[in-house]
Amino acid sequence: APAGGSEAALLIASYAVALGAFLGALVLLYKLASLELGCRFASPTLLLLAVFPAAVYFGAPYSESLFLLVSVGAFYAARTEHWAWAGVCAAAASATRSAGLVLLVPLAMLWWSSRGRRPPDAAWLLLAPLGVLAYSAWLGLVEGDALRFLDVQDAWSRELAVPLSGALDGLTAAVDGLRQLASGRRSPVYFEQAAGDPFRIAALNLMLFGSLVFALVACVGVFRRLPKAYGAWVAVALVLPLSFPVKPQPLMSLPRFLAVLFPIFMWLALVAEERRITPHVAAASAVGLGLFTAQFASWHWIS
Repeated sequence: APAGGSEAALLIASYAVALGAFLGALVLLYKLASLELGCRFASPTLLLLAVFPAAVYFGAPYSESLFLLVSVGAFYAARTEHWAWAGVCAAAASATRSAGLVLLVPLAMLWWSSRGRRPPDAAWLLLAPLGVLAYSAWLGLVEGDALRFLDVQDAWSRELAVPLSGALDGLTAAVDGLRQLASGRRSPVYFEQAAGDPFRIAALNLMLFGSLVFALVACVGVFRRLPKAYGAWVAVALVLPLSFPVKPQPLMSLPRFLAVLFPIFMWLALVAEERRITPHVAAASAVGLGLFTAQFASWHWIS
């Protein structure tokens, strides 16, 4: 059992933290969406985020809820010009995920467009790297290896490739997956590397490529309809997984990465509300969430 308590207590606590962080993220996102878009679009933003298929991870002991909370918090603090809080939230984001470091890009853009543009305010954003440094120090003390978190990439067979090459690899995997499903028989080496059912891997690769298409369309939409800092957040956050592809699933976990990119759901709420299709979009997404949840609950890999 872990130090300080049983495994059951640790699991219950992790669920409580995840759900509490998600609730906090929804409250802050409502305020942020109201600030940027108006109250009319705030509730649809929350709805479309909550029924997104990968929202299943917000209720599980994963880092998604906490990362969403602190990233939304960083944006809201910056937009209301509470720069010390923006820096603290950015540090918490980088402590939660190393990818939180790239929050510096949109936060710097928000500072640049702020009233006054005071250098002391920008200095608070330099707190961002302290999160990952603190986590590294903790690993050094507890595990004896301050850089142990880098081993995760090897564990998931992620390797740095040509920037954005994961998109092309994802397309190739999707085409191969389509051929796999159409053939009705096992494909050779490519799918056998998956150490699983080749037909399931094929279906997952098609789903993941569909997620990529949605992400790219949404990224363009966010740049067009929201302040540029929001589009920059989506863009730089997508560069990371698309530059670290996984074989034989180059786009592995992409839906999870999308779930925390809240500007996507702000844009989607704008589009859906303007076309009066929010209930239809939410219903279709909820079906996907139901499928994801059923698969997750039955111990199947879904992302």
